[in-house]
Amino acid sequence: MARPEDSLWAVPVAQVASRAGQSKSVDADFPAPSGIGDAVIGVEEGAPVHVAGSFDSIVDGLILTARVTAPVHAECTRCLKPIKRDWGVNVTAFFPYESERDANRDGKGEVDIIAGEEESEDTYPLLGGGAFADLEALLRDTLVEELPLQPLCREDCKGLCSQCGVDLNEHPDHHHETTDIRFAGLAGLKARLEAEERGE
Repeated sequence: MARPEDSLWAVPVAQVASRAGQSKSVDADFPAPSGIGDAVIGVEEGAPVHVAGSFDSIVDGLILTARVTAPVHAECTRCLKPIKRDWGVNVTAFFPYESERDANRDGKGEVDIIAGEEESEDTYPLLGGGAFADLEALLRDTLVEELPLQPLCREDCKGLCSQCGVDLNEHPDHHHETTDIRFAGLAGLKARLEAEERGE
């Protein structure tokens, strides 16, 4: 049976969880969990994700406030160039004590929810009797939610020419002479009239 402390994402928090008002800093790299993004944008499984912040104990659990930075691979949605850069996001998550959650259970083992109160999406369980906070699900959830839907190599990316595919960032003066086909007949009539005037 897997032990919580053997997880690659486990952070020991037993000391800080002993009483309210304590704090434990976190400044470490964790391997990126699987399933973050896709071929267009994502984080490679196992890539180092840096977490810098702190766990602060309150009466009913631990609050993690941190900056998560991950190496993101992406493809610009305008010019299709590959993008590789670190992507940072601020995180605040709650790790409730198991005893607090158990105190709210009724005789059937169900958790009573106070009217108007719902479990937050940013709530994660403590493991090993409250001795470890496992960051795997938090990292996956945070990065999946925060990755941009339309990544750009730069905000003012001009993209590709819709007619020939030339990169307009590298050739800003590139253009094509175009004729509106709706006026092609008029252009032909004009040419004939001009030819008649010249006596051709």
